[in-house]
Amino acid sequence: MRLVGPDGTQIGIVSLEEALDKADEYGLDLVEVAPQANPPVCRIMDFGKFRYELSKKERDQRKKQHVIHVKEIRLRPKTEEHDLLHKIRHAREFLEDGNRLKVTIMFRGREMAYKEFGYRLMERVQEELADIAKLEKGPVEEGRNLVAFFMKK
Repeated sequence: MRLVGPDGTQIGIVSLEEALDKADEYGLDLVEVAPQANPPVCRIMDFGKFRYELSKKERDQRKKQHVIHVKEIRLRPKTEEHDLLHKIRHAREFLEDGNRLKVTIMFRGREMAYKEFGYRLMERVQEELADIAKLEKGPVEEGRNLVAFFMKK
């Protein structure tokens, strides 16, 4: 096997026994880094420290990544003007933060017979958010709800 020292220098091609003896001399571990190579490549290193540094790198990468959440606003077909504008203001904040937005219009009882009110309300929301967001999916009926997804332009 080809042996690499703890500082990255090439020691050469040695037998397994010699490699284990060298690792014991340094007080470190013998780690096979390229088993498919011909001959296989082994390195003398502190394996515990190596695993710790790997976990630190993964943790840093997780900190740097941005997760997109789906935020939801719920409306009813008879939502009043001021309440609607208040909900739309919150929707704008969600979209500006980089989140996706789910708008749900909930129907109850006899409101199911007048779904056109819900569709008109969804069009109104879409017009209000047209400058900042685009319609990603919908509006789609899901049971007693009318649902649409928006994302930032």
